[in-house]
Amino acid sequence: MKAAELFVRTLENEGVEYVFGIPGEENLDVMDALLDSSIQFITTRHEQGAAFMADVYGRLTGRAGVCMATLGPGATNLITGVADANMDHAPLVAIAGQASTNRLHKESHQVLNLEAMFLPITKYSTRIVSPEVIPEIVRKAFKVAQTEKTGACFIEFPENIAEMEIDDAPLRVKHATPPEPAAEHIERAAELISNAENPIILAGNGVIRAHAAKALTEFAEKLGIPVANTFMAKGVIPFGHPMSLGSVGLQSNDYVNTGFANADVIICIGYDMVEYHPYLWHPSRDRTLIHIDTTHAEVDGYYSVVLGVVGNITHSLNRIAALTTPHEGKAMRTLRDSLITEMNQHRRDTEFPVKPQKIIWDLRTAMHLEDIVICDVGAHKMWMSRMFRCEYPNTCIISNGFASMGIAVPGAIAAKLAHPERKVVAVTGDAGFLMNSQEIETAMRLNIAIVILIWNDASYGLIEWKQQNQFGRTSNVKFGNPDFVQYAQSFGATGVRVNKTEDLITVLKEALDSNTVTVIDCPVDYRENLKLTESLGQLTQQTER
Repeated sequence: MKAAELFVRTLENEGVEYVFGIPGEENLDVMDALLDSSIQFITTRHEQGAAFMADVYGRLTGRAGVCMATLGPGATNLITGVADANMDHAPLVAIAGQASTNRLHKESHQVLNLEAMFLPITKYSTRIVSPEVIPEIVRKAFKVAQTEKTGACFIEFPENIAEMEIDDAPLRVKHATPPEPAAEHIERAAELISNAENPIILAGNGVIRAHAAKALTEFAEKLGIPVANTFMAKGVIPFGHPMSLGSVGLQSNDYVNTGFANADVIICIGYDMVEYHPYLWHPSRDRTLIHIDTTHAEVDGYYSVVLGVVGNITHSLNRIAALTTPHEGKAMRTLRDSLITEMNQHRRDTEFPVKPQKIIWDLRTAMHLEDIVICDVGAHKMWMSRMFRCEYPNTCIISNGFASMGIAVPGAIAAKLAHPERKVVAVTGDAGFLMNSQEIETAMRLNIAIVILIWNDASYGLIEWKQQNQFGRTSNVKFGNPDFVQYAQSFGATGVRVNKTEDLITVLKEALDSNTVTVIDCPVDYRENLKLTESLGQLTQQTER
C-alpha cells in the first residue's frame, strides 16, 4: 500500500473521527486514501477555521482534534489556530502536505520549512522522511498531544513520501496515565490546609482536562473551602454550589479577588499560569501556595509554591481530603452573593441597545444547563467570563491563553459535531464574527444547526474600552458592518435582528429550537464597560488578539 494509506490507517487507529481542512496538491494522496476510510473529512472554507475546529473538538472530547492543509499558505493559515490550541492546552494534531524532499534544500515554489515554523507553537513538530517511520511519528504525535499538559503537535508530510509503497501497520495505542502523588506530599498538604485560617482554592482548566471536576466539588464541600475558577475552568464547580465564588481574571478589584487578598493559604488545582498570571492575584508574594496538578509548577517569582502535589488530581484531592480538618467555609460567601445581586439587577432591563448583563441573563435563561457556548474574544468575552453562570464543565468554552479572535463560529461547528445532542451557541463580537464567518457555509453544507449571537457595536470594543481607560479617547477602532441578516440569508441561513430588548429572549429560544444556522444581530450598549471599570477597577487581562 501507499504510505498515505498507512498514514490514514494510523489515524483510524488513534480513533480519529474527523479531519478538518482543505485539499491541496501536496496532500492529494492522503485525500484519496481518506475516501476509503471511516474518517470523515470536513472541508472548511479557510485553514484557520479548520484549526479552530480541531482545537475546540480537542477541548470537548479530550482526544486530539485533527486538521490538515497543503504546503505554504495552507500551512501558514493553520498557525493561529494551532498556537491557540497549544497555549490553551487543547489536544490537537496538525498535518500539512509538503513538496517533494528533492526540492526542500533550495528555494522552491511555495516551500517553507514547516517543521521549523511550527516548532515554537507546538509540543512536537516533525517531518516524515521515510514511510517506515509513519507509525512511530503518528503514535508519538497523538501521545504527546493528549498527555498533560495537552497541546498541539505538527506533522509535515512530503508528497513523494506519501506516494511510496510500504507494508506496515499502526502501533498499539496505549494511553498514558498520571502518576500517583507521593504520600509525604499528601500528608504535608493536609497539614498546611488544616492549619490555615482562610484557605481559598484557585481552580484552573487542568481540572477539566483531568476529569476531576466532581472530585474538586467534593473536596471543597467536605473541607468547607471556597473555590474561584479561571475563565477556562468555568463550571468546574457548579456556580450554584455554596462553595463557588465565580470566575477570576477580569479586574483588579472584582468581588472574587477580594478572597485572595484575605487568604493565607491558596490551593492551586489544575492551574495554568498562561490564563491568569499570579502577580495579579498574589502581588504580595507572602501567601502559602499549594500546587496540585498532573505536572510540576511553572517557575515564577509570584508563584513560589511551598508544596507541589503532582499526580492524578482526583486521587490527590481524595487522599488530601481524607486527612484534612474541615473549615467552616462561610467567610467568603458574600463575594458570590454580591455577584448574584448584580446579575439579578438586569433581568428585567428594557433599555436599548441591549446591556451586556441583559444579553447574558437572557442567553442563560434560554439555554439548558448542558448546552454549550463558544465565546469569541473581545469585550463580550470579559462580560461572559464574569457573569455567564455554568453548572457543568466544558459548557462555556473561552480561549484565554492565546486568546485569538475568530474562534467562535468554527468552534461552534466542532462543538456540535462533538455533542450533536446539545444546543450550541457562538457568542461573538461583530469583529470576531467576520474573521471566520465564511464557515457558515460549512455548517449549512453539513446540516449543522448552531446559533451565532453577534454583539454588534461596530467597533473593536475591548480595545476601545482599554483606550478609554488609559487615554480617555479612542484610536482607529470604529468600522462599518454589512447587513448581518442579509449576510446570513445569502448562505441559506436564518438572520434575525433584535430591534428591542424585550424581543431578545424570544429570538434566542426560537433560534435554539431551529434546525438550521441562525445569526442574531444584537446591538449592544458598551457604555456599561466604563461603568464596570469605575466600580471594580482596571482590567487585568491582556485579552485581545
